[in-house]
Amino acid sequence: MFEVVTGLLAEYADLERRLADPAVHAAPALAKRVGQRYAELGGIVRTYREWEQAAGDLDAARELDLADEAAELEPRIADLAERLQRLLVPRDPADGKDVIVEIKGGEGGEESALFAGDLLRMYTRFAEARGWKVEILDATETALGGYKSVTAAVKATRAVDPGEAPYALLKFEGGVHRVQRVPVTESQGRIHTSAAGVLVLPEAEEVDVHVNDADLRIDVFRSSGPGGQSVNTTDSAVRITHLPSGIVVSCQNEKSQLQNKDQAMRILRSRLLEAAQAAADAEASQARRSQVRTVDRSERVRTYNFPENRISDHRTGFKAYNLDAVMDGALSDVIASLVEADLAERLDALAAGQDR
Repeated sequence: MFEVVTGLLAEYADLERRLADPAVHAAPALAKRVGQRYAELGGIVRTYREWEQAAGDLDAARELDLADEAAELEPRIADLAERLQRLLVPRDPADGKDVIVEIKGGEGGEESALFAGDLLRMYTRFAEARGWKVEILDATETALGGYKSVTAAVKATRAVDPGEAPYALLKFEGGVHRVQRVPVTESQGRIHTSAAGVLVLPEAEEVDVHVNDADLRIDVFRSSGPGGQSVNTTDSAVRITHLPSGIVVSCQNEKSQLQNKDQAMRILRSRLLEAAQAAADAEASQARRSQVRTVDRSERVRTYNFPENRISDHRTGFKAYNLDAVMDGALSDVIASLVEADLAERLDALAAGQDR
């Protein structure tokens, strides 16, 4: 049972040796990758050793006819076996990464822009509660303080289990989010429905994606803001076009061209990484369960009903009447329902593959 763990134990021991090697730490990018893989395998190794110890204790108890002790150990072993099986299900390779979240106002004009701002605040509060750092990379504000679009990087500030990393949890947020409420712009008190779109990308590092400078067209222009506010007098805003893919990224929040270029390159690398992963999945005839099948961006994935204080996720059927708390960052239960649904789907796929 769990024969696959043998190879993982050997890999874990090798990673442990590498992490003790000063030469690995002399290359920060390499040290980070080795550390992430070590953390990923740590949970599997610890659970396997607990299961192995408990199984040995059960054998000893049976040999000594210790029926009561054996009866206590059997459910513990079953629980450890189930936990280990879950840990061994193949993960999305990007689960250990930080994340870039793009939010765009959609249907509903100014109200959708205000809702985009509410979503940004919700994700920021959720991140802060977990000790993560949120950095605004680019934003286009509206006159009432909403966002036509806003892009933020969410980063873990310490080593975490891949299943607890920003991308592993926030990747399920991708899609169209619908809001039902009385807008601040509504004078008659009527409930309106509007929407905002959320795009979630694993943040790519330079080692993940190589970008050839010759493939880039870089244009500079003056940044602008609502009502003539925040208009620079210099051409500091940057637009980067990746010619082979046609992907266009622009940033104007920073005061210098260099800073805006750096932010735009971060977003571009993440979009290129996502495009490469999607292409690889398509070639293998497998949808990325984390964001394509489970979270189809063309679908409305969630509804926020303010009059009823209700939040409904249309993928899992999750429903709760604590919308005020959710908008203040209490997203854990909603995300947990999506994580469980995704895990169940991957377990079913794994079982189906083993039955063939």
